[in-house]
Amino acid sequence: MDLLPAIDLRGGHCVRLLEGDFAAETVYGDDPVGVAVGFAAAGARWVHVVDLDAARTGEGSNRAVIAEIARQLRSAGTSVQAGGGVRSLRDAGELLEAGVSRVVVGTAGVERPSLIADIDRRWPGRVGLGLDHRHGEVRLRGWTQSGGVSVEDLVPEALDAGASALVVTDISRDGTMAGPDLEGLASVVELVGRHRPGAGGTTRPVSVIASGGVGSLDDVTALAAIAGLGGIIAGRALYEKRLDLAAALAVVQGTSR
Repeated sequence: MDLLPAIDLRGGHCVRLLEGDFAAETVYGDDPVGVAVGFAAAGARWVHVVDLDAARTGEGSNRAVIAEIARQLRSAGTSVQAGGGVRSLRDAGELLEAGVSRVVVGTAGVERPSLIADIDRRWPGRVGLGLDHRHGEVRLRGWTQSGGVSVEDLVPEALDAGASALVVTDISRDGTMAGPDLEGLASVVELVGRHRPGAGGTTRPVSVIASGGVGSLDDVTALAAIAGLGGIIAGRALYEKRLDLAAALAVVQGTSR
């Protein structure tokens, strides 16, 4: 299991949104590369980066910053998972060829699962689907629109398309530090565990990554107890010193998938 510190980019700054609301933004700094290097120095094996501007508009205005993060972290042996506005094979390619280890497709992957399949064929095992939801209903375009589909309905389709990771974000908890949706996450892990690939589907391991609500070491410990969970994303709790990264890494890195 991995603990993935999160860097959300907006206008080149590190920010966090409250429940996905762009009007409820807290800025935590203007040096996202330095923040990422600090996470790597603390022992993080992965860093999760989201381009919020691209998620909302589709324009990758923060891609140069993401590329520099990937370049700086490569020497530390830390991988970068990046998402936000990945809506085409070209978008995915720009990130992967810049050094990102895994791209996370959101809106486009929900609307066109064939995009996940296309990315997986070109870069096997390096694409995940972002399942951003509010009370189980998937949200799109930077969480501003309803996807008209449930997380439960999307999981089998994503796996058959070739997703190697599912990043499950409970928007109602994101940035609140009020605790994760343990029951919902366990349900997704169970769905993945019992899924049998359809025609052309892959049997490779799929990592379910929890996002939203982590506010303490107790939350990390509770998530680590979910058998089969592959990762935990933490953001605001780290920036506001509610969660010690070294302690959280010690919990998850002592937990097998």
